[in-house]
Amino acid sequence: MKFSFRLLSSLLLFLTLYQVEFVSGTKNLAQCLTEVRNGTYGPDAGVDNSGRPVSNIQDATAIRYEVCVTACGSGAQSFSWSDFSTEFSSWVLPWLALLSQLPFGANDNLKNFFSVVLTIGSPTLAAYSAALTVLNGRWIAHRFSGSSYPNTKQAIRSLSSLQQASIELDTSKSLLASLVVLHQNDEWWRELLANLNYTHTWSISAVTSIAWVLIAYIFTVIESLSTVREEVEGMFLNSVVFTINTQCIAERINGQAVGSVWLWLLPVVIAWLQISPKCDNVRVKDALNRANKVAHVAQPDGVSQLASLFSDYRGISLKEDDDALHNDERCTSPIYNYSRLFSWTVAVEEISGYFREATRRSRLLKPVAANTQWVTESRYTVIHEQNRCGTSSEVIDYCTSVNGRLTQWGSGVWGRIIIASLMALLLQWGTAGAAIFIIWQTPTRGLGCRSGSYIIYAVLSTIVWTLLLFSSILAHYSTLDFRSRDPQETDRHHPRAKFAAMLSIFLRRLGKVLATANTAWILTACIFQFSAFFDRCYCDSSALGLGLAKAYNVIQFTPDDLSTMKTVWIGGIFMAIGSAILYVGFINLFLDPPLRNNPDRE
Repeated sequence: MKFSFRLLSSLLLFLTLYQVEFVSGTKNLAQCLTEVRNGTYGPDAGVDNSGRPVSNIQDATAIRYEVCVTACGSGAQSFSWSDFSTEFSSWVLPWLALLSQLPFGANDNLKNFFSVVLTIGSPTLAAYSAALTVLNGRWIAHRFSGSSYPNTKQAIRSLSSLQQASIELDTSKSLLASLVVLHQNDEWWRELLANLNYTHTWSISAVTSIAWVLIAYIFTVIESLSTVREEVEGMFLNSVVFTINTQCIAERINGQAVGSVWLWLLPVVIAWLQISPKCDNVRVKDALNRANKVAHVAQPDGVSQLASLFSDYRGISLKEDDDALHNDERCTSPIYNYSRLFSWTVAVEEISGYFREATRRSRLLKPVAANTQWVTESRYTVIHEQNRCGTSSEVIDYCTSVNGRLTQWGSGVWGRIIIASLMALLLQWGTAGAAIFIIWQTPTRGLGCRSGSYIIYAVLSTIVWTLLLFSSILAHYSTLDFRSRDPQETDRHHPRAKFAAMLSIFLRRLGKVLATANTAWILTACIFQFSAFFDRCYCDSSALGLGLAKAYNVIQFTPDDLSTMKTVWIGGIFMAIGSAILYVGFINLFLDPPLRNNPDRE
């Protein structure tokens, strides 16, 4: 990831230098207000902080937009490197550094870098994938709750760890059934779990990064609130000092909004550190390869053999196809868990069905081999090895239910999608909404450049998540094994499936393009925020919402403004932090579900 963050830093430096080069300075706003109060631009040039005309021009604390352009100029305020570096390093750099604690896994710098871009471009998607992962872990524990066949516990833990991998099953020639039934494959499950039992969790580096971000955020919030309190206490000082400090307050409010809009990253990083996803592409592939070397398969004569003696096919393996439809599924970065939901759920349902049926027959004391007697368990083994031997057809029959698969979409997927979506939207709009609320309620109140940029960021983040979610649904639909008694209906399905696959690829690529643009947008907006680019008449007058005819520029805050701003500020902070706490609380509530019936019988 060093290459990725070096590239990101270079991009930020380029954008910064671009602003330094092209931003145009204008007259100081305090000087403009003084000229308006002196009557230079007429008796109607000044207004109060609600945009209403004042009876005495000397009482004006704001000026109309057209007067602002005439008196101050249409460009931005002069750029100050010291102000920019201080604000940017306080409010943005800690969050960018925290990105290094996200789990990646792809052995390709470009793919890892794009995972960062996709995460920044759509926090909704990042939060959705994390929430979906913990819900999947709870679902799989519930799905296997009716099974007590040997290796059930290993199956739960292994399959939960394989959420970051695109797995496929081979039910032909008793390959998958043998993994469940044959006692020789106990070693296969132990080998797989042992090689997947590595963690990407809390470390000194992770704790330090999180502590740095959290402390920096708390300190800047406290400093900002202290600045407002000091201004309230000293509001009766001379107007020049007051005007200068008003600019300082505005900078603190703008910085607080930037901190809120990035706050989603903290709970997402904490969530992934607690989940500890097994996402290293090499290690996941190596774990399956090592396990598959000891996989046994039942033979027609009843004598099991190593599967490697007959072919390279295995009961559980990674998808090796290189089609564009499953590009996201093959990438082991956890943010792509959204794309593996349906295929992973269907695979788990198939395996859990085998375990449940094998459990049902073992409880009836039926051995795998027909016309044999059940061998009584010893004190060391609940199910004797002789009860788990048979021909390939007997092994298949032993764990194949007469009911078959209930659905090709997987059970409970829509409920998990809804819950994960609600939590992701809560985090995205709780943090971005707080930033929008703080800026919106800061005079001049209304929709301006700053609040508009945050709205665009949150909306695009939600659109990207929506596009990629629908893309995953269409991708799975295009691969369904459609069967109908009506041959004409079957013929009509194939064009629909092909169209769904093409639409899925288009939506996914469109979503990624928008995510890339949104990443560039929020980084640019942060640079604009602290480089004085937004400090211009158009942005400060909330002309986007009020319209040019009604827009006005508040230059001097009143005591009522300061009191209201403090309340809004505190409300915004609680809104952002509250949504982050709720998200982390949700993750912890569903994390590490108990395994029912103590399935570790072996």
